[in-house]
Amino acid sequence: MSNNSTKILFFITLISGITIVISSNSWLSAWMGLEINLLSFIPIMSSHDNIYTSESSLKYFITQALASVTLLFSIALLMMMETMIQEHFPELITSILLTPLLLKSGSAPFHWWFPSVMEGLSWHNCIILMTIQKISPLVLISYLWNTSMFSSFIIMTSVIIGSISGLNQTSIRKIMTYSSINHLGWMLTAMLLGENYWLMYLLIYSTMTTTIILIINPYQMSLINQTYMLDNKNPIMKFLLFTSLLSLGGLPPFTGFFPKWIIIQAMTDNQMFWLILIMVMMSLITLYYYLQLSYAAFLLNHSMPTWNIQSTNKKLMPTILFTMSTMGLLLSTSISHLF
Repeated sequence: MSNNSTKILFFITLISGITIVISSNSWLSAWMGLEINLLSFIPIMSSHDNIYTSESSLKYFITQALASVTLLFSIALLMMMETMIQEHFPELITSILLTPLLLKSGSAPFHWWFPSVMEGLSWHNCIILMTIQKISPLVLISYLWNTSMFSSFIIMTSVIIGSISGLNQTSIRKIMTYSSINHLGWMLTAMLLGENYWLMYLLIYSTMTTTIILIINPYQMSLINQTYMLDNKNPIMKFLLFTSLLSLGGLPPFTGFFPKWIIIQAMTDNQMFWLILIMVMMSLITLYYYLQLSYAAFLLNHSMPTWNIQSTNKKLMPTILFTMSTMGLLLSTSISHLF
């Protein structure tokens, strides 16, 4: 009970740190919110049940501390030399401040810590790291993000690395990690178009990710081949899992296609054709290995052994989230036609 109370306390302070970042009107107060958020998440990551959490906690702390120190140093440097730098190197200011924030969010090419940290976390902590922990740096990035060579490089790198690196992975956590990096590239693109775009994308991505992890968590699966034998006495859970994965990959007519559809349409209006081409091609690669997994699970490796007698009751929360993840596009299209 005390352990749960401690986790609840640290989770409240974690949310408080995010609130401070969102409501801050100076870089120093935003940095304080980031530190509160970091120091609250480290105890939540720690667990006596998993020996790898200590390593992941240390990696995460060192990486985030490095980003925080770099951000604080950049803020102090720019405050001292603001007029001189701003006159001659206007893009240098945003690049210096964006680099530690991109490192905190885990976007490529600053993603080197993300897969190894994810491997040592429990599934519930993976949800926090891939969704809630991205809010603070993304809010600060949105204040500085504009169309430039630096932003285009970060977007293309995130999309390309997130899609290609997931092709040869067998770990579910790493597949979710590289999928998160790929989706982060889409969120950064959405920031160039408007605030509502990336907030909508983050909300839908968080819903789909939470759906998949809530389905996986009761079975404590870590590898892809474990999903093939997923509760064959209740195949509906296997259907929920792989359909949600297809939604995360952006396959029409699932909800995951909805934010990409809107962003592609907005990018077309802004004549960002080359960036659209690269992002759509990389999304097809991402969708390829999701389809490969789903095809193998549903058709090739489907079996019902007699010794698999464990059965799990239908979970209410994953079913509700699954319905949102699959039927959201149909609902959104219907509502848009009504108005």
